[in-house]
Amino acid sequence: MKLVLDNEERMVRDSAELFLTDTAGPSLLREVRDSGNPLGYAEPLWQQMIDLGWPGILVPEEFDGLGFSQVAMGQIMEQAGMSLASSPLFSTAVLGATALTFAGNQQQKTEFLPKIAAGDLTFALAVDETARHNADHIRTVANKTDQGYSLTGSKCFVVNGQSADMLIVAARTSGSDTDKNGISLFIIASESAGIESVTTSMMDSRPVATIHLKNVHADESQRLGALDQGGATLAHLLTVANVHLAAELLGISGECFKRTLAYLKDRKQFGVAIGSFQALQHRAALLWVEIELCKSGVIKALRALDAEDKDAALLASAIKVKACKTAELATNEAIQMHGGIGMTDAFDVGFFIKRARVAQMLFGDCRYHLNKFAEYSGY
Repeated sequence: MKLVLDNEERMVRDSAELFLTDTAGPSLLREVRDSGNPLGYAEPLWQQMIDLGWPGILVPEEFDGLGFSQVAMGQIMEQAGMSLASSPLFSTAVLGATALTFAGNQQQKTEFLPKIAAGDLTFALAVDETARHNADHIRTVANKTDQGYSLTGSKCFVVNGQSADMLIVAARTSGSDTDKNGISLFIIASESAGIESVTTSMMDSRPVATIHLKNVHADESQRLGALDQGGATLAHLLTVANVHLAAELLGISGECFKRTLAYLKDRKQFGVAIGSFQALQHRAALLWVEIELCKSGVIKALRALDAEDKDAALLASAIKVKACKTAELATNEAIQMHGGIGMTDAFDVGFFIKRARVAQMLFGDCRYHLNKFAEYSGY
């Protein structure tokens, strides 16, 4: 398994870097935040991503997508972390496209995948029901009716749930609240009768939704995958999600290092650049090493997804832990080495620590994935 990018993957990375450096960044994030935009992202930026074909990166060519690899999408997610780009890309192009490709039937793929690739539909994954991630704890129920199913329950921290056109909802069709089996997935239009969405702003100013479902109808054609077997699909989705979150965290870490290194070279104290102080040089060198190790781990986990490696879930938890720790070190060091100005809202570096803390918590934090890694390793 090679831990370097091929020519096509480098092309995707370089084009994403060039585009997002010019169009996104902390200034756009600040503008969206201060405007009170309920979408939580700039629509022109999302439209430009659509024009570049990014929503179709993981959509097979037979459904009008580009059919690129998880590694290629990971390069875009890394650059999104570096530029703090906010968009439905993760929830739609990664989670939505992966869910339909992995578990959708031919009719569902034909109906939804071309629309994802064209940017005509956005998706959100509604799984969590508690303050801390636990995908096995599903209390939302889908009761069988003569017309299909009736869904009742609540979901929290639904990324882009406040603006998504479609929701992929995990609901229990059999068993008790904590059973790994007995979970089914349903594709539900966000405007369906019985759905109430409450928007909450996260630490990094991006909105998430709490979704309340009360007797929401779904027919058989809306069930994604086999009845009671949604747990396997959900596990695969979360594996993919955490690898791409690790890529985003890598991008955040890399940008923090870049900005901090520039500051160490420019900021002068006692008549010299503070980067000439050996103690700060040692800390910067250590951070660079950690980022390089994280970079290799992210590529390995992405390649495992493409190869459908049996250890993909283990590698996903491993790299989520590594990326969380690296991002925590990078953002903390960025704040400390910038001094007092690093703690101000007027200075951009603070946005990176906020984005990192949110990405660290989504779909399982460091401790959660340490436990999952131990579980996958037989402990």
